[in-house]
Amino acid sequence: MTDTALVVGGTRFIGRHAVGELLAHDYEVAIFNRGNHENPFDDDRVTRVEGDRKDETALRAAKLSVEPDVVIDCVAYQPADVEAATEIFSDVDGYVYISSGSSYAAEEIPKREGETPLEPCTAEQATDDSHETYGNRKAEGDRAVFAAAEEGVSAMAVRPCIVYGPHDYTERLDYWIDRVLNYDRVVVPGDGQNLWHRAYVEDVASALRIVAERGEPGAAYNVGDRRALTLRETLEAIADAAGVDPEIVPASEDALAAGGLEPDDFTLYREYPHLLDTCALADLGWESTPVDEAMERTVSEHRDSDRDGSEWDPGREAEERVIGVKETL
Repeated sequence: MTDTALVVGGTRFIGRHAVGELLAHDYEVAIFNRGNHENPFDDDRVTRVEGDRKDETALRAAKLSVEPDVVIDCVAYQPADVEAATEIFSDVDGYVYISSGSSYAAEEIPKREGETPLEPCTAEQATDDSHETYGNRKAEGDRAVFAAAEEGVSAMAVRPCIVYGPHDYTERLDYWIDRVLNYDRVVVPGDGQNLWHRAYVEDVASALRIVAERGEPGAAYNVGDRRALTLRETLEAIADAAGVDPEIVPASEDALAAGGLEPDDFTLYREYPHLLDTCALADLGWESTPVDEAMERTVSEHRDSDRDGSEWDPGREAEERVIGVKETL
C-alpha cells in the first residue's frame, strides 16, 4: 500500500521541498492551502485541497478526503494552529510541526533539545503575528505538541535554524550571493567570524519525512548543516560554487560607521553564535548534504531566478565609503 502524506502549505519553500522529498520516497501527496501561490507540481501523485488552515471545518474535510498517514504542518504560526491540528489529526501515524531554532530562550552553544530552555509565551503573544513574538509562538507550539503526545498523539516537532536553498523567498542568502557574483569587493561586518547556524532546505525536507516515519512522539528535533559556516566561510563557499574570487573586506564597527552602517544592517549577522545540536536527528538516520554541494545547488538556482536580496541591501554607496576608509588605514 502506498502511504499518503498531507502537507499543510506545500508550495513556497520548505513545504515545496517537503513534497519533493515525499514523492521521492513513494508517497502520494496532498497539499492543503488557500491557493495564494502558484502550484509548482505537475505530477499525478500530487493533489491539491483548497482551504484555510485557520478553518477547522476545512481542515477536517481535508483529513476525511485525503486520509493521510502522515501530516507535515508548514504553516502553523500560532499555538492554536498546532492545538487544532493535533486534535484533528490525532490518529495519523505521524504529525510533524515545523517549529524553529527561535524557540530557544537561552544563548547556549550548542542549543540542545530538552536541555536549553524555551521561550515563554503569554496569551497576548500567542495570538500575535509580529516578528517580535515569532519565537514565543513557535515555543508554545512545541508545548502543544508535547501535550498532544501525552494524550497519545504521534506528534513531533522539527526545529530548523536559518533555512537556505533553492526557492528561498526570504532572499537572505540571495543578498550575499548577489554581492559575491557582482562585486570585486564584499563588505562583511566585524571579522566575518560570526556564526548563525543554517540548514539546507533539502535536509530540512528529509528531516521532516524521517521524523514523521521514525520520530518519538513528544520529541523535538533540531536540524541544521552538520558543518556550520561562519559568515566569511559562507561567502567563500558561495565564491567557490560560482567560480569567482572577490575580496572579502571585514569591517569593524568604527569602519562601518564611516558609511553610516552598523553590523546589524547586514543580513545573517548575529553577534552571539547560534548553533543547534543535531545529534538526536542524526540518531534517526538523517544525514546532512555536504555544504559545498548544497551551496552549488543554491547558487545555480539563484542564477536562474530573479531574486537578488535587495530587500536586505544596506546600500552599496555606504559600503563603498567603508571600503574607502579601510583603504586609507
